[in-house]
Amino acid sequence: MTGATVWLTGLPSAGKTTIAHALAERLRDQGRAVEVLDGDEIRTFLSAGLGFSRADRDTNVQRIGFVSELLASHGVTVLVPVIAPYADSREAVRKRHQAEGTGYLEVHVATSVDVCARRDVKGLYAKQAAGELSGLTGVDDPYEPPGAPDLRIETDGRSVDDSAGELYALLSERGLLP
Repeated sequence: MTGATVWLTGLPSAGKTTIAHALAERLRDQGRAVEVLDGDEIRTFLSAGLGFSRADRDTNVQRIGFVSELLASHGVTVLVPVIAPYADSREAVRKRHQAEGTGYLEVHVATSVDVCARRDVKGLYAKQAAGELSGLTGVDDPYEPPGAPDLRIETDGRSVDDSAGELYALLSERGLLP
């Protein structure tokens, strides 16, 4: 039974969750055990009370990393669409997976701020532009894109199915699908 964590990092509204759910549907249709650990849902249930300071963001990422590694160690393909803006936090999660012998892939959903602002599925960019919100990742708060992700998906001008298919191909190529 092969499990792995696939960490999808990128700016808000980059397409991380959309790609994760499309891939999850494909994997479920094939009878595979899969879970999506969506960043917004995790903040509501597992990380309630955490803010958006660097320390709180790191704590959130480490909690998600622990849960994803636990699930992956039991044969689940875990899709993690979470911004995780700091490279060192993501690297700590990768190292934990490696130490436990669990598969881990980092995927950068590389969508420009302009495209994310046009999508603005949560209204965050509009609120930030209106002065109602500060600390928006990639605008007035840091985002450290991965230097060498396992896969970089540029979402502008491509379909969700193409993006999910590219990720599926990587899982297959790396031997992370039985």
